[in-house]
Amino acid sequence: MTNIDSITLEVAGTAAAERFYSAAFGLTTQLRFREQQQPSTGFRGYTLSLTVAQPADVDSLLGTAVEAGATTLKPAAKSMWGYGGVVQAPDGAIWKVATSAKKNTGPATRKFDAVVLLLGVQDIVASKKFYTDQGFTVGKAFGRMYVEFDAGSNPVKLALYRRKALAKDAGVAPEGTGAHRIAVNAAAPFTDPDGFAWEVATTQSLDA
Repeated sequence: MTNIDSITLEVAGTAAAERFYSAAFGLTTQLRFREQQQPSTGFRGYTLSLTVAQPADVDSLLGTAVEAGATTLKPAAKSMWGYGGVVQAPDGAIWKVATSAKKNTGPATRKFDAVVLLLGVQDIVASKKFYTDQGFTVGKAFGRMYVEFDAGSNPVKLALYRRKALAKDAGVAPEGTGAHRIAVNAAAPFTDPDGFAWEVATTQSLDA
């Protein structure tokens, strides 16, 4: 139950989404796509992040994302936590590319250390309990603000953030209605307290 096999994004066109994510970030097996099933407006309640080793990697990945068609929500900049920026993909998904380092140690690379799914939740304590009951192990926790689960060698890491704080971090308004337009592919199906759907992972592509 604690392994996230991949993430499925609902998009307007699966072929275009595949081209974008390959060109923008070099993502392949971590993502799957299917045709949009339900409408949504505004913030969808989650973001996806790529954690990298240094600022030059952030700039490289954000640059190719914009070249491939993404919209900049927050230009890359230093913060007390490191260096990062936020873009919105053509399908509407919000992506943050960030590093805890503030200085470069070498030439830019296209490598990333992890893909992180951050779910914006209303009640951190309740959602934390829900996911630990599903078998997840807490790696880091900061009170009622943030929880990160231990991913081990899994391709995608799960974290929880308060919805309003997550929207602020992404540079968007917290309001939104309709479907999340994302599904988590794992070992068994369930729906969490905030309506995020987990589906049984398969070996077959979900591309239409």
